[in-house]
Amino acid sequence: MLSFPRAALLPLAVFLFLLPALVGATEFTGKVIGVLDGDTIDVLHDGRTERIRLHGIDCPEKGQAFGQRAKQFTFELVFGKEVKVWDRGRDKYGRTIGEVVLDDGRVLNRALVAAGMAWAYRKYSTVYVTEEADARTARRGLWGDPDPVPPWEFRHRMKRAFR
Repeated sequence: MLSFPRAALLPLAVFLFLLPALVGATEFTGKVIGVLDGDTIDVLHDGRTERIRLHGIDCPEKGQAFGQRAKQFTFELVFGKEVKVWDRGRDKYGRTIGEVVLDDGRVLNRALVAAGMAWAYRKYSTVYVTEEADARTARRGLWGDPDPVPPWEFRHRMKRAFR
């Protein structure tokens, strides 16, 4: 019988859990023709515009502290450029959920969190938790604010205010 070191079991289990998602993931390339906010872009794909909601992150809303800075950060990295999109499915609004890879190999989603321009969106993924912790510790971007409000709380407060 084969014996594995105990420390190897967790990474192996994670890999086996993620394998179907990795194999089933599709990807495409296209030119970024619009930046709606920090975590939503439009990509020209097969002659049509495809709206991409960045997977695993949540940027501040436009009317929220750092919302415009997050949008500008995204704009500077991708607007007018060819990107690769790893398609992770659709959200309830029909947008493609994706990870966006820049021409230098960096992942836009990760770059936003690492720069303190987004939260790791734990409700849907834990992929960028380490980058968020590093940005918090270094007080980068929105983590320099004494009391940053997560966008999901901001949206909830706004809904309540307009009821």
